[in-house]
Amino acid sequence: MNNSLSVSKRDGSKEPLDLEKIHRVITWAAKGLDNVSVSEVEIRSHIQFYDGIKTEDIHETIIKAAADLISETTPDYQYLSARLAVFHLRKKAYGQFEPPRLYDHVKKMVSEKRYDEHLLADYSEEEFDAIDQFIVHNRDLDFSYAAVKQLEGKYLVQNRVTGDIYESAQFLYVLVAACLFAKYPKESRLDYIRRFYDAASQFKISLPTPIMSGVRTPTRQFSSCVLIETDDNLDSINATSSAIVKYVSQRAGIGINAGRIRALGSSIRNGEAFHTGCIPFYKHFQTAVKSCSQGGVRGGAATLFYPLWHLEIESLLVLKNNRGVEENRVRHLDYGVQFNRTMYARLIKDDYITLFSPSDVPGLYDAYFEDQDKFEELYVKYENDPAIRKKRIKAVELFSLFLNERASTGRIYLQNVDHCNTHSPFNPKYAPVRQSNLCLEIALPTKPLQHFHDEEGEIALCTLSAFNLGAIKSLDELEELSELAVRALDSLLDYQDYPVKAAYNATMGRRTLGIGVINMAYYLAKNGAKYSDGSGNNLVHRTFEAMQYYLLKASNNLAKEQGACPKFNETTYSQGILPIDTYKKAVDEYCNEPLHLDWETLRENIKQHGLRNSTLSALMPSETSSQISNATNGIEPPRGLISVKASKDGVLKQVVPEITTLRDQYELLWSLENNTGYLQLCGIMQKFIDQTISANTNYDPSKYQDHKVPMQQLLKDLLMAYKYGVKTLYYHNTRDQAGTVSKDGKVKPAEAPTTVVIEEDEGCEGGACKI
Repeated sequence: MNNSLSVSKRDGSKEPLDLEKIHRVITWAAKGLDNVSVSEVEIRSHIQFYDGIKTEDIHETIIKAAADLISETTPDYQYLSARLAVFHLRKKAYGQFEPPRLYDHVKKMVSEKRYDEHLLADYSEEEFDAIDQFIVHNRDLDFSYAAVKQLEGKYLVQNRVTGDIYESAQFLYVLVAACLFAKYPKESRLDYIRRFYDAASQFKISLPTPIMSGVRTPTRQFSSCVLIETDDNLDSINATSSAIVKYVSQRAGIGINAGRIRALGSSIRNGEAFHTGCIPFYKHFQTAVKSCSQGGVRGGAATLFYPLWHLEIESLLVLKNNRGVEENRVRHLDYGVQFNRTMYARLIKDDYITLFSPSDVPGLYDAYFEDQDKFEELYVKYENDPAIRKKRIKAVELFSLFLNERASTGRIYLQNVDHCNTHSPFNPKYAPVRQSNLCLEIALPTKPLQHFHDEEGEIALCTLSAFNLGAIKSLDELEELSELAVRALDSLLDYQDYPVKAAYNATMGRRTLGIGVINMAYYLAKNGAKYSDGSGNNLVHRTFEAMQYYLLKASNNLAKEQGACPKFNETTYSQGILPIDTYKKAVDEYCNEPLHLDWETLRENIKQHGLRNSTLSALMPSETSSQISNATNGIEPPRGLISVKASKDGVLKQVVPEITTLRDQYELLWSLENNTGYLQLCGIMQKFIDQTISANTNYDPSKYQDHKVPMQQLLKDLLMAYKYGVKTLYYHNTRDQAGTVSKDGKVKPAEAPTTVVIEEDEGCEGGACKI
């Protein structure tokens, strides 16, 4: 190595390259790590040095050299490279490794309009100094490399034009806590800030993208999911479009319910005009969704919902299909097709499904969600009325068309609207659930806007978070974590802004939260349990019982202090009905675990004092935030022991937790023989979760004759999911031969069976719904 190389400083001056200084930094980063070689990193770095290299490029070269060494046998390079990246990041943010005094930092950032000025108005200098005392900046050294790069790319406050970064992770965590507990009494709020900071910074509570990137800044919109319903008239359609633009511009993921829109050829103004049908209006919504970029990175994302019995269903199911022409395709939305027991019964009996325009069958659309017996009665009545326009199609043919499109695009989703209303925290007589969201885990009431300033309409928002199952040692810990998560997210509802009045009114009335989990694959592995063989059933039952119980208890305690949410009377909780009362009893056929907690006392407390929040739980995707916590994704089995994620932030390797000791305990996605065990676990989780689950179905054609997944298998899984009470199905993943996960949701194995490459898609992640 030529030691005569020089380094270019920021001011343009040059000085000799100091290899000893580089050695000291790498040695510091390697301290306490297993199977890492300082000299190997140095050799790989030195090869790339050149005369006049910039100091910043030296840092980047060393970091990349260490990150390239991450492997199944040497996983600790993920921490070596992360520590080097943290060192570099802090030097960029502060000009030195040691972070500044918190108060001085906040004062500077507020003056530059990067932090919200309320921080200085609400907290004294003495309080900031007290907070500063419990910050543990060394927790930055617990991040993996993928986590640091995600923080740098998405979450830390920065100038996205110049790339300048202004903070490090521990300031992020503590200031999120300070913002969320700012209105708590002065005698208690520092304690809540400390406890919440500890839980978040030690990865026990995982925060979603809008909160991580936005809370502490002047922009105040932090709900991950926005549900908007349109009526069947132009004023409502235009109001819906305007609301979509408002929320897409603020990085929210959108669910659109367009099921009321009448079919092609329907009468308008008593026959004065001929209706153009759904597709032109879906195109209108697509334009609205793509009109604003997500922080300059990409367009927004949305899922649009409609019922299976809509007269245009055959045209609507193929809207994402690559065949056809632009005039009859709307490819940049995802779609959620709505089913209920009548539709499944027709399939099982090999009967027909009759298609209608919602405008021609009064009461049928509303009954689809509110009352299953009434729907059946009206449906048969309209089938037998010769005066009503209709079309009959064999149920198996219609289901097969749906499943073919779901398989070919990966992004045609499913909502069982009866389960969403019969196993729901909302009383469907007053607050029916008529749609889900972008990622199929939210199930909340909506009402169509009749105009943009309509205060009677209802746009549903949901604010998310998650517990890291891998970071808790005992289920008892969920009591403290539930209190912190519920209090923080409930405060956020009052803290954030609402660009549309209908969203403000709905949120203040219902105060809905969606708290889920990450790292379930690791949780199963370290407990010696599998997805596929039932060995995880009782563990999952105990875990999600504790989670929902403590979330309800936390919200009940908050209601005792601050009052129940104003529309608590529209929930089934107000009648003393809990999720454990309404789940599909088919779950008991394969899971006999009893309840362990005092549900009857909780039931009485809820009836007496109410709940501060109409909903508490939802199981969401978590592709990005799981990386921050070095956790496996949500409830999903990992696709490989190492995932190589290709995104705008570069190529990142993420290693499953404890790979060295647990590698044989992990059950990888494509080792599962079928979806049965996974769907049974979803049924157990859904027993307790009061909203819904982003559940996927996965198929490896190589396991079937002629390398084709039989339609019979797809139908069987659909019926199984329905039987076990699954409310929604998200991605359909199909394994093929190229080594990536493509943007249409198809999963492809890499050459090495335990390593996969994942391309970042523009689905839920684009809409900030993946937490």
